[in-house]
Amino acid sequence: MAKYSLGSEPVVGSLTPSRKREYRVTNRLQEGKRPLYAVVFNFIDSRYFNVFATVGGNRVTVYQCLEGGVIAVLQSYVDEDKDESFYTVSWAFNVDGSPFVVAGGINGIIRVIDAGSEKIYKSFVGHGDSINEIRTQPLKPSLVISASKDESVRLWNVHTGICILVFAGAGGHRNEVLSVDFHPSDIYRIASCGMDNTVKIWSMKEFWTYVEKSFTWTDLPSKFPTKYVQFPVFIASVHSNYVDCSRWLGDFILSKSVDNEIVLWEPKMKEQSPGEGTVDILQKYPVPECDIWFIKFSCDFHYNAAAIGNREGKIFVWELQSSPPVLIARLSHAQSKSPIRQTAMSFDGSIILSCCEDGTIWRWDVMTTS
Repeated sequence: MAKYSLGSEPVVGSLTPSRKREYRVTNRLQEGKRPLYAVVFNFIDSRYFNVFATVGGNRVTVYQCLEGGVIAVLQSYVDEDKDESFYTVSWAFNVDGSPFVVAGGINGIIRVIDAGSEKIYKSFVGHGDSINEIRTQPLKPSLVISASKDESVRLWNVHTGICILVFAGAGGHRNEVLSVDFHPSDIYRIASCGMDNTVKIWSMKEFWTYVEKSFTWTDLPSKFPTKYVQFPVFIASVHSNYVDCSRWLGDFILSKSVDNEIVLWEPKMKEQSPGEGTVDILQKYPVPECDIWFIKFSCDFHYNAAAIGNREGKIFVWELQSSPPVLIARLSHAQSKSPIRQTAMSFDGSIILSCCEDGTIWRWDVMTTS
């Protein structure tokens, strides 16, 4: 288990907004009565950068952000099981380039929806419990990864429907896995975190032949030799409570728990002993009233900024790559009082969406100084 290394104290950002960018509310939609748990822009295909998806209850909805604050509904998919409650959604692509919306939730089934034909392309059954997060490999967008309450992380090929790898076992998580992320440039590396208070870094390098085999497999997906990855290359105890969101920032990791802050830290591996190493905590981005779990932050495409909501319906927008951290903006509205489960920043950060416990979607647009 990684220990803190002695070094300089972490740099903590000031909560005085720099007003580098100002945003205003341009739209508020009431999608339904049930809580919305996830909202995500499509960053994979430049034709659809202004398209986003939300999930809440047994519904997956696809929208488009238009000029002047307009939000157009493009598609809506309602699961056949009225008790399904989707917690997460991600954009992926088939090998032929058609866009997929991939969603999962309480039932533990991953639904791959072909947004072109508006039909279910595949359903993945494998997890033994609910799915808390799905992420797509940006360098190979037909690979998705899922984090589950069953204490495992699974790697899937959405094109062939194969479960390629399962990250679980002797060195795996000891409680629900809440969040997972692919490294932006190292295709072999992922990070996961969860209710055992740890962040684990895994490598797929020695199993990569199976990933390649999954694209050419012609037999039944159930006959594929799915491999178990039992040991992470690094385990970090940065937080003393549930870790519900983690994202790579280059080789560093941004993670949050229920302590009113996002933490940026560097994993320092020991080459000889896998799993061991030290953690260097670099900076902290305070987020007041962010002390309930399952609140996730989002970043723009180039990771210049992160937006995160809190349980009082406010949004904090932090500049990520400055030291000390700079608060770009603090967004609040008299009618936004419900906990914000997730935000989505557009490609260039000019639009911020939030989805809330009360079933609303809020759209904030950057104010251009004329």
